[in-house]
Amino acid sequence: MTTGVWLIGARGSVAVTSMVGATALRAGLAEPLGCVTELPELASPALPGLGELVFGGHDISDITLEKKVENLVAAGVLPARPAAAVADKLDELQRELRPVPTAATQLETARLIAQDIDDFRRRRGLERVVVVNVSSTEPAPVPHPAFSSLDHLRSAMASSAVLPPSSLYAYAAFSAGCPFVDFTPSTGARLPALIALAAEAGLPYAGHDGKTGETLVKSVLAPMFALRHLRVRTWAGTNLLGGGDGANLADPAARAAKSGSKQRVLKETLGYQPQGSSHIEYVDDIGDFKTAWDLITFSGFLGTQMRMEFTWHGCDSALAAPLILDLARLTAAAHAAGRTGPLTELAFFFKDPLGDVPHGLADQWARLAAFVRGLSDV
Repeated sequence: MTTGVWLIGARGSVAVTSMVGATALRAGLAEPLGCVTELPELASPALPGLGELVFGGHDISDITLEKKVENLVAAGVLPARPAAAVADKLDELQRELRPVPTAATQLETARLIAQDIDDFRRRRGLERVVVVNVSSTEPAPVPHPAFSSLDHLRSAMASSAVLPPSSLYAYAAFSAGCPFVDFTPSTGARLPALIALAAEAGLPYAGHDGKTGETLVKSVLAPMFALRHLRVRTWAGTNLLGGGDGANLADPAARAAKSGSKQRVLKETLGYQPQGSSHIEYVDDIGDFKTAWDLITFSGFLGTQMRMEFTWHGCDSALAAPLILDLARLTAAAHAAGRTGPLTELAFFFKDPLGDVPHGLADQWARLAAFVRGLSDV
């Protein structure tokens, strides 16, 4: 199953790490660490192989892949040896990257984006293309009446810019007949009009906000407190981020969208919201790395008060890139199996997953494994 992966934000750190990583894995230069679809429990002939993924994408940036890889190696995100070994493949990857089209109306811009994706599919002889949004987090949009109806949305897009960028890409992806995955906390396909468009086109979609750090740990620890009947009184965290993601989250509106998705796991898992919040701060000097420090206070037998702290140091792009490859493979297989609508079984990957789903990581893993087994039975 030759599968295209069309990345929104294709010259960013996560996208480039994904493309270079897949190329290195294909050449046998590294182990597929971090790729959960390479675990025996998720092995399935229904999934396209890592070597069958073909990449393309849009970006507003024009930085060359050669320069971006050079930057990522200097920052310690990409190891120098595999990056050097795939340097001769960068031109081929770069030929499939496109600037974001511009037009007089959003309806025409969406048509041009969809045309780029369709050209990619035809040019490379792909069976299907999965569109994955890994661009910068955007603020929540101001509600608009056109969001509620596909007909109203199409009419509004013909005369004004009503959609935030992530939703415009979702519209274009569905118009091109492609599944859509939102790895960011941006609005993406979460509008009634776009859900209607996905249904009309018979397409699956997944999201939101990849779970790669503090929230990943929360989804493991929160079920532990619940299962041991320990009362969590406070859960407060501080997240220090550098790189482009951190710089973008210095904007209060974008930070608010991110913070909201990070807290959902506690209320959903514990059944109540402990005191505390998740603070995000941009620290330029740590580059693409991030540090999360969390303080948890809790009560046990006879009300005895206790506390726990943890610190997570991670490389954002190296944690996210293998999940992008996993999501592309799983979503492509779901599309091939005729699945439509929200892929709630992919909650394992997200901070703010679609649908009424469990938020504990173990329960999410069980649903994911069952989902893959179901794809194999089709």
